[in-house]
Amino acid sequence: MIKLVYCIRKRDDIESEAFYRYWLDEHGPLVKSVAEAIGACRYVQSHTTLPDLNALMVESRGLKPAYDGITEVWWESQDDLDRGMSSKEGVEAQARLIEDESRFIDFSQSSVFMTEEHAIF
Repeated sequence: MIKLVYCIRKRDDIESEAFYRYWLDEHGPLVKSVAEAIGACRYVQSHTTLPDLNALMVESRGLKPAYDGITEVWWESQDDLDRGMSSKEGVEAQARLIEDESRFIDFSQSSVFMTEEHAIF
C-alpha cells in the first residue's frame, strides 16, 4: 500500500477547538466524498492530545513542537494513486481539498509526504 502522511499545524488565527471541529466535521466528510475520484481506500485523522506529555517529550529530546495532528490517506497500489492524481475528476478533487485545507491548515508549518508501510508488529 502507498500512504500519504500529512503532519498538520493549524493556522494561528484559528482556536484549537474550532480547528479540530472543522477538520473532523467539515473536511473529513469532504475527503470521504472525493475518495473514489482520488482513488483512496482509507483516510484517518489523528488529533494531537495530552499536551503536557507532548511538551515533556519535546523538552527532553530538544524537538520542535508537536504537530496539531496527522492525516493519513492510503491507496491500494501505485496505479490507484496515479489514476486518482491524474484523472480529470481526481485533479478537480485535489483542488477542492487544497482550497478547503487553506481554511484551517498553516501550509508553511506543515509537512506532507508519500510513504510505503513496513509493518513490524
